[in-house]
Amino acid sequence: MGSLLAAIAAYTDWRWRRIPNWLTIPGAVLGIITNSLAFGWPGAKHSILGMLLGLGLLLPLVLIRSMGAGDWKLAGAVGAFYGPSQLLTILLWGALLGGLMALILIIWRRRMGQTLRNMFHIFASFFSLHLPSSEVTLDNPDAIKIPFGIAIAMAVVLYSAGHSWGFHP
Repeated sequence: MGSLLAAIAAYTDWRWRRIPNWLTIPGAVLGIITNSLAFGWPGAKHSILGMLLGLGLLLPLVLIRSMGAGDWKLAGAVGAFYGPSQLLTILLWGALLGGLMALILIIWRRRMGQTLRNMFHIFASFFSLHLPSSEVTLDNPDAIKIPFGIAIAMAVVLYSAGHSWGFHP
């Protein structure tokens, strides 16, 4: 079920550059219900902790406008299906895949210099406890935007395939 949720999210993120609430919110609820029915209260607790971890880890990125709210809610829904420890593995793979996607786009569009300047501004904003300017956020229409839902979906598929093949990181 979690793989299906991620696949639909990847499609909507690719096609329309959004991950809709009609997918993420029922997905999170379904993850909690599924784990509750399968494992009782421990399953519900595991599922809720996974959802809260996904939402909590990515909230700072949403608040500084470097990640969309749909990606954020997708991480919560995936966490509801997989739980906290599995979600950490999925998010790590998602971050690596998203970084690879970003690097390919940066090179393709010949924006390495601008990207390095933007990263410097983001880090400077972080350490000075100020929000970054809109030039380095999703609000900038010229910014290279990565459909992170695709990276999360690929990570879910990799995790699920590895798990079904007996690989447990």
